[in-house]
Amino acid sequence: METKNSFNSSISAKISANEAIEKISKIPEWWGVTFSGNSEKQNDKFVVRMTGDSYFNFTVAELIPGKKVVWLVTDCNMPWYSDKKEWTNTKLIFDLAENNGETTLNFIHEGLTPEVECYKDCETGWTHWIKTSLFSYLVAGKGVFREPTK
Repeated sequence: METKNSFNSSISAKISANEAIEKISKIPEWWGVTFSGNSEKQNDKFVVRMTGDSYFNFTVAELIPGKKVVWLVTDCNMPWYSDKKEWTNTKLIFDLAENNGETTLNFIHEGLTPEVECYKDCETGWTHWIKTSLFSYLVAGKGVFREPTK
């Protein structure tokens, strides 16, 4: 799948890369969703629910301690879009690099490109969840929640 036009966002925080990965896997702490399942180890499966009957099924497809986490969307229902399965087979990639006690996180939603229907809403959402909420959780221990966009 193409990553060059896919949504991406970067943040840096004074935290170790291993600690950042640990915090990323604590999804309810930074992403304003209902969460069930496990997200700490490779091949773990989890479900994220937003409003109504929306859901996103994920598998931890790759986990390299201190370096990278990849979540594969195995199924989803986005009732507010004409393509309700738009995120299926897309990947959420968290690439980390630690340097002098600071970790830079580059987040890519592979497959979320400007051509897809949800891009405009999802771009706004991801920018908040990564740059504001996840950043706050990494540095202050608390995410910044907001009303769902849909």
